[in-house]
Amino acid sequence: MAQRTARKKKWSDLSPTQRRLVVVTGVAELLLSSAALRDLGRRSPERVRGPKPLWRVALLVQPVGPLAYFALGRR
Repeated sequence: MAQRTARKKKWSDLSPTQRRLVVVTGVAELLLSSAALRDLGRRSPERVRGPKPLWRVALLVQPVGPLAYFALGRR
């Protein structure tokens, strides 16, 4: 069986539809992370499940961190 090596695609290798999808996904992640960070900063510690510094670190894990914060981190 021949072994295939996957090569990393360059931006120029992507179709216009794939490029749009990458940009839209990146913007969505940025907006979600920004909203979560802003909410965390404005919310009192009593209204957050767990320590706020730990949630700040969790928000760096894309896209799971911001989604987890909105689903589980707020009281």
